[in-house]
Amino acid sequence: MTEPIRAPRHPEYRMTDQAPAWRLEQADCLAALTALPAATASLVYIDPPFNTGVRRQGRSGLAFADRFDDIGAWRAFMEPRLRAAHHALAMDGSLLLHVDWRTSHHARFMLDEIFGAECFVNHLVWSYGLGGSGPRSFARKHDDILLYGRSTDYWFEAPRVPARSARLRGCTKKATDVLDIAALNNMAIERTGWPTQKPLALLDLLVRACCRPSGLVVDPTCGSGTTLVAAVRSGRRALGIDISADALSIARGRLEREAMRLTHPTAAKPRVRRQAAAVQPRLAQSA
Repeated sequence: MTEPIRAPRHPEYRMTDQAPAWRLEQADCLAALTALPAATASLVYIDPPFNTGVRRQGRSGLAFADRFDDIGAWRAFMEPRLRAAHHALAMDGSLLLHVDWRTSHHARFMLDEIFGAECFVNHLVWSYGLGGSGPRSFARKHDDILLYGRSTDYWFEAPRVPARSARLRGCTKKATDVLDIAALNNMAIERTGWPTQKPLALLDLLVRACCRPSGLVVDPTCGSGTTLVAAVRSGRRALGIDISADALSIARGRLEREAMRLTHPTAAKPRVRRQAAAVQPRLAQSA
């Protein structure tokens, strides 16, 4: 059984009797993952740079360079981080690696080598619908999420989703490996301004399915903190790591609001977007 996170004197750490624990660290993910004790995490979710070759731009100047010299450089960046994640996982833990068509095949080979091919669980397809299309290819409308167990004895609880057939209307069914969840559009109330923010519905499904209750969820490239909010909301503990102070500022605000919502549900009122043109983006105000 994984030991609980001890409460260090750390300005980013919050824990109450009513709310789960969370902690944020500003660090390179390799250094932070390497520093974790072995077999600490129940789930590691990594949403790394996709190597798109462009500067990913969000609101209010939030941006990061998403480019490597070549695929060899991307692999050299990823391999030690994946090995560090493997070391940090409990034997019943799991890794979720979120990539896309540019690198998914390279990632699968690395994970087979590090975790063992026998520990492969699923190649999930997140089908989101948004995005561009070109005249000489099928429109690319999905990301790839690779699920590996730390061992073959990984914890898993199959998620349920609404059934779509007329015969089963109003019932649920076991989710397939194609996750049909809408991406965040520009007017989504969840939007924080972080350029690669993922929808809470996606991370909520993944965390509940792949991390045991009260387990530790580690996101070493946490960005705006969606994984951490999903963990806290579902009764898990959360450790978020990012090298960007802007990202951690957004994540901190979201986690503090989530803790308020959980401990004082009547005090946390949802924001209502009345007129999109009148809403100014602010880092401290995110869903």
